[in-house]
Amino acid sequence: MTWIGSFYRSALGKKAVMAVTGVFIFAWVFGHMVGNAKLYLGAQHYNEYAQWLRTMGAPALPHAVGLWIVRVLLIAAVWFHIQAATQLTLMNWAARPVDYEDRDYVVAGYASRTMRWGGVIILLFIIYHLMHLTWGMHVAPASFIEGDPYHNVVAGFQIWWVSAIYIVANVALGFHLFHGLWAMFNSLGLNHQRFNIWKKYFATAFAIIIAGVNISFPIAVLMGILR
Repeated sequence: MTWIGSFYRSALGKKAVMAVTGVFIFAWVFGHMVGNAKLYLGAQHYNEYAQWLRTMGAPALPHAVGLWIVRVLLIAAVWFHIQAATQLTLMNWAARPVDYEDRDYVVAGYASRTMRWGGVIILLFIIYHLMHLTWGMHVAPASFIEGDPYHNVVAGFQIWWVSAIYIVANVALGFHLFHGLWAMFNSLGLNHQRFNIWKKYFATAFAIIIAGVNISFPIAVLMGILR
């Protein structure tokens, strides 16, 4: 335990935690996007998918237990990811108490420079997203029907500012995914120059696909494609 604790307290250990939890989070984000894409198949397919989420693992697991296991693992991954990122940032600040006067922002990149703010935006959006479409709280002037997630999604996105919140959050998610994947590969030891090209292509493609497909949902509703 002493070795594990010492490793976690080190910068390398925190980067490793961020990489491992990042893999889980990225996998969940991709699966979430694929599942939500069933919106384009219509209400029946989407509602069946939502119902499957609550029955996965049956009959071995009771109703919704499998979903809650995934939720708990996701919450734990996000918690350790944010904790490691925060502590690593504080360590970096302590090691460099005076910021550089001329920082090379071209090299750092927009995604890297906005990583912390992007994380805050995404966290706030997740809370709003759950309140709006999972818990049915009145955070948007749209009707909520228990057991009809397709209606709830479409009714919510028919309100322009709800769609705007969703679009802005997913733009932030795209930048976060791009830089996060790049940093994750480096943390896993894939930081040799020969890997840079395919790392850039993969991170770019993953971020664009996730953000693009997610953004397409509110746009499709606003355009009347989904109704």
